[in-house]
Amino acid sequence: MKLAIIGLANSGKTTVFNALTRSTAETAAFSSGQMEPNLAMVKVPDQRLEVLAQMFKPRKVTYADVQYVDVAGISGGERQGGGLPPALLNYLGTADALVHVVRAFADEGVPHPNGSVNPLRDVATVDLELSFSDLAIIEKRLVRLNAEITKMATKDKELRVAERDLLVRLQAALEAETPIRNVEMSEEEERMIRGFQFLTAKPMLIVLNVGEEAINNPPSMDYPYQKSAVVALCGKIEAELAQLDDADTATFMADLGISSPARDVVIQRSYELLGLISFLTAGEDEVRAWPIRRNTPAVEAAGSIHSDIQRGFIRAETVAYTDLISAGGMNEAKKAGTVRLEGKTYIVQDGDICHFRFNK
Repeated sequence: MKLAIIGLANSGKTTVFNALTRSTAETAAFSSGQMEPNLAMVKVPDQRLEVLAQMFKPRKVTYADVQYVDVAGISGGERQGGGLPPALLNYLGTADALVHVVRAFADEGVPHPNGSVNPLRDVATVDLELSFSDLAIIEKRLVRLNAEITKMATKDKELRVAERDLLVRLQAALEAETPIRNVEMSEEEERMIRGFQFLTAKPMLIVLNVGEEAINNPPSMDYPYQKSAVVALCGKIEAELAQLDDADTATFMADLGISSPARDVVIQRSYELLGLISFLTAGEDEVRAWPIRRNTPAVEAAGSIHSDIQRGFIRAETVAYTDLISAGGMNEAKKAGTVRLEGKTYIVQDGDICHFRFNK
């Protein structure tokens, strides 16, 4: 899972990056025009792995990873200068989801580029920049399609006409200030536009970066689009927490009334937005979490481990995590009848512990 952190200048974007990744990136770097992003890999917290490690005593434990990419700030008005820079578009286009850090704190020492703190205005500003980027791609593609369609054979022409009609529909939505993620599309239509890497089609997590005084009473925001969510955190405090050891972190959090570190909350909400779950493998060699899309059949889940396993798939030996823990071990779970043999079409569930049988 790759998440790109975006936001206007002085929104606290890099501070939030440091909070999520326990990094110490220079927070003033992007204000000076630096385009090279900050990158960090973070392990996805999953207490189930810790419990399974106690049971199986493996040689190693492997958590799922999430990569955060902290890109240069969006200035607002990028379209007057020719749109978002190509380097920035490249980083955003390859992300699975966008994390938009929105300033909701007051600090006279850090002036807001627009002169005042107004989260709704800032969200609308960034959304508009993303929409203009998508519109530019659509307009360019439509010019090419309209030139090609008149010269094509019937079969190829039908495919191009379908693509054109879909792009015209998306164009109308964007012009009406509706992101692509809010447009209802069939699976075939979603496949049709996947290669365009439209920014407004990506899941969006709005992070309200509040001041310390609002930690326990953050402002609310209505962001009514599909594949979207809003969370609030205090980037400054969370970045300080991220530099402490676990014992000091727990004490500090208790004093401030913070129930969970921001990095855990953001990863959890990102998983939900992307429709991800984790199935598990467990044995003496390794206990590991494998992220997959919700509603993934067993044969495809096997392919996330290795293509050879998917190709030679026979059966999936599966037990639910809760059933395994209740039984006290794999042999006990087998005796209790909770270990099942499932076929290719079985839909893998979150927390399933799977062992795939396959022809080598």
